[in-house]
Amino acid sequence: MKKLRLLLLSPLALLLTSCNIDMKTSDFTSKLIPNWVSFVTQLAALIVLIIVVIIFAYKPVKKIITKRQDYIENNIKDSEVSKAKWKENEIKSEETVLLSKKEAANIVSEAKQQAILEKAAIIESANQEIVKMKEDAKKDIARMEKQAEEDIRKEIVSVALDASKEILGREVSEKDNARLVDEFIEEVKK
Repeated sequence: MKKLRLLLLSPLALLLTSCNIDMKTSDFTSKLIPNWVSFVTQLAALIVLIIVVIIFAYKPVKKIITKRQDYIENNIKDSEVSKAKWKENEIKSEETVLLSKKEAANIVSEAKQQAILEKAAIIESANQEIVKMKEDAKKDIARMEKQAEEDIRKEIVSVALDASKEILGREVSEKDNARLVDEFIEEVKK
């Protein structure tokens, strides 16, 4: 629209500037009517000037402006894409951090549970070992008591035989000896 107005106003401006203004001529009408030769020459010069400006100035400038506009638009699009990727990466990073924290918490929790289970197993094993050692000790004590009783019994039998031989002055039979020992042991136990 602006180009059309400019093209319509250009001949009018030429028409007004191409008036033959000759100070010697006193005729007012001759001053108002333009010189047609001058008008056509100026119109041709204007058209040539417009063509030259369009060819050498307008089109290259328009190409440069279009390239610059495309470059800016591409940069804006690239920056929007980069910003979107950055936000997406930021969200993924946050998700990864949260997932890592949860995983670390799970690992710590599992390690605590495993430690508690191992502690309970160690305590149970130690308790079983203590019970076994007590039982073994009781068995050893019982065996040693029996052994000691047996040793004492043999010693007592030996002493009793010797004493009975001296007291009775005769040889004591095995039966008599066993009876005397049993009676003596019963009395000692009481």
